[in-house]
Amino acid sequence: MKYLTIKNVIILALMLNLSIVAKGVLAEGYLLESATQVADMRIALKHDGAFLQEFKAQQRTMDIIIAQPFVVPQPTDAGGGYSHEVHKKNSQNLRSAGRLYLLSGKGKYRDYARDMLLAYAKLYPSLSLHPKHKDQSPGKLFWQSLNEAVWLVYSIQGYDAIKNELSAADRAQIEQGLFVPMATFLSQESPQTFNKIHNHGTWATAAVGMTGIVLGNNEWVEQALYGLDKSGAGGFMRQLDELFSPDGYYNEGPYYQRYALLPFVIFAKAIEVNQPQRHIFQYRDSIILKAINTTIQLSYNGLFFGINDAIKDKGLDTIELVNAVTIAYGLTQDAGLLSIAKKQHNILLTADGLLVANALDKGLAQPYAFISQVLRDGTQGDEGALVILRSTPSDSSTTLVFKPTAQGLGHGHFDKLNWLFFDAGLEIITDYGAARFLNVEAKYGGHYLPENNTYAKQTIAHNTLVVDETSHFKGNVKTGNAHHPELHYFEQKGPLQIVAAAMSDAYDDVQFSRTQALVTLANQPPFVIDVLKVKAKQAHQLDLPFHYNGHFISTNADLHSHTSTLKPLGKSEGYQHLWLKAQGRTDADLARITWLTNKKFYTLSTVNTAAQELLFTQLGANDPNVNLRSENAVILRLPKASEHSFVSILEPHGEYNPAQEFTLNSQSQLQFLTHIELDKVDVIRFQFAGQIPMLLALSKAKVASQTKTEFEYLGQPYNISGNAELLTIKEVL
Repeated sequence: MKYLTIKNVIILALMLNLSIVAKGVLAEGYLLESATQVADMRIALKHDGAFLQEFKAQQRTMDIIIAQPFVVPQPTDAGGGYSHEVHKKNSQNLRSAGRLYLLSGKGKYRDYARDMLLAYAKLYPSLSLHPKHKDQSPGKLFWQSLNEAVWLVYSIQGYDAIKNELSAADRAQIEQGLFVPMATFLSQESPQTFNKIHNHGTWATAAVGMTGIVLGNNEWVEQALYGLDKSGAGGFMRQLDELFSPDGYYNEGPYYQRYALLPFVIFAKAIEVNQPQRHIFQYRDSIILKAINTTIQLSYNGLFFGINDAIKDKGLDTIELVNAVTIAYGLTQDAGLLSIAKKQHNILLTADGLLVANALDKGLAQPYAFISQVLRDGTQGDEGALVILRSTPSDSSTTLVFKPTAQGLGHGHFDKLNWLFFDAGLEIITDYGAARFLNVEAKYGGHYLPENNTYAKQTIAHNTLVVDETSHFKGNVKTGNAHHPELHYFEQKGPLQIVAAAMSDAYDDVQFSRTQALVTLANQPPFVIDVLKVKAKQAHQLDLPFHYNGHFISTNADLHSHTSTLKPLGKSEGYQHLWLKAQGRTDADLARITWLTNKKFYTLSTVNTAAQELLFTQLGANDPNVNLRSENAVILRLPKASEHSFVSILEPHGEYNPAQEFTLNSQSQLQFLTHIELDKVDVIRFQFAGQIPMLLALSKAKVASQTKTEFEYLGQPYNISGNAELLTIKEVL
């Protein structure tokens, strides 16, 4: 009788395992699905529907790719360069090939992924730091370790899908030559990033944790969750605690919330599948699901609000949100998420993707409700907030975004009490976002441009108060992170949605507050009331910019235009980048400017004073490489004042129809606007053509909504049942 050695038993077991998989019977689960779920996906490919259609589409694409030899180049380029883009695309192709093999069992996809992984396993051990590496977070395959972590998040998914059918030798070479050294580099060799409470740290912990699950290294999983020393001072769980407010708002703003969301949701999904006892999606009152919902809410007409360091063409159709919405639907079966998934036009070849595809096939999608809300900022929700006011529950209705948030770490801008306004599907009062051409190597290697610091982050680039041509906190991030605005109130009363906040520490001796209201009346387009009040110990130059999107139409100011010679508005803190195109004053009760955007007129009307000047600027001065977009602004300037109230109404009106050659109501419909300060309240009185006169009363005290502030106006007693009240006053006029 012939006895089997231990080695032969292991080989036999491996052969049996591979045989079972080859016949379509899964021997074990995977990183993101159970064996049963993979079987269900394979069955789904036998029936017509969105899931099968997506599978065929990806199969056609991948067949073209694998018909060509792949390239694994020596790392040479920074972001956007040839080697950078090839390596990035290779990781995506690895994942796609792995998924196609997992579902189809076709060896060509497995072999493509295997051969590429073997090539990387040969290359990676030979690499030192990238030749163009960033000093603070260097990579090897990429110029920064962040991209290395992203590469690993994608590639480990591809390997997970094929590893059960690889030979023991191939698995050992791939794991020991590539995944082990890469995970080690991202964790033990990069503690400053791995333990950082920041989106770079999130990507690193997700990459190492997912690799630990696939390679069966639980030590890596624990370190990913709780930091290198596993104390909880760093790691994924600490990031969940500190990077999101209780409402799921990410401190750095929507753009980086979108970017950080993918490692949060994909690693959490891997934990849920492989370690369900952790109940990761219930952690901190379901903070991951809250974050997904909040990210969706931080958008207008499919694009994210362009605040802080934001690239403004990113939206809900990005791969991060596709993954987030798909995973969230798999957990909640919220039919509103299906309407977002439908607009994304991207079905994932995952178990959750199958659920989404089947639900869309059955027509189960319901409209997603975009709502007015306060999204608290800060770990405890006590560091200001981002406030969204919408006229209807639509993603393209008239929307006001008010920004009394915390600084937002290094990606934050110096723009306390800034605001944006959206209407008719477009941004009307604008924020510049980031000065950067992402992954365009010809533009500063794809990095943030120098003008991101010299202009985009500076206060004058935003729609808020600038004192003495100096940015908030003197442009110091550390100081900015130590202070935040105070949200006074947020209320919704019939046609009135209103919010108020104050900032005390942006300047040494200046306090300012801002109240903004979105008012929706019958037979009147929704409009904005804006009240910015300034109080200082001594007189200062006060500037209030409004950056607008559109073509200038008219103003009632007597303009002195600079038609032959342009000069920058100032010398530093963003002013050096603004050409002064024209300036002027008016003796009228209101200073007005009207512009045209996409066949619709907008007028900004501001209560006037004799000293108030209007400055018309265009971006582009001191920009030798033409890095900045050419954008327009009007700046309200008080040359010297210690107290002042800027009281304005922004009003959409009229129509310009080039096809039918007619124009309606091209001039403002606002008949009057006045502001009176009483002891307890600010009284703002206004009237539009065809409407009854209106009165907005604002309490000067921070009072609870159930209390009443009494006052008398024009001999008539009134009270505010809360902080603000919009009243018709026809009977007293």
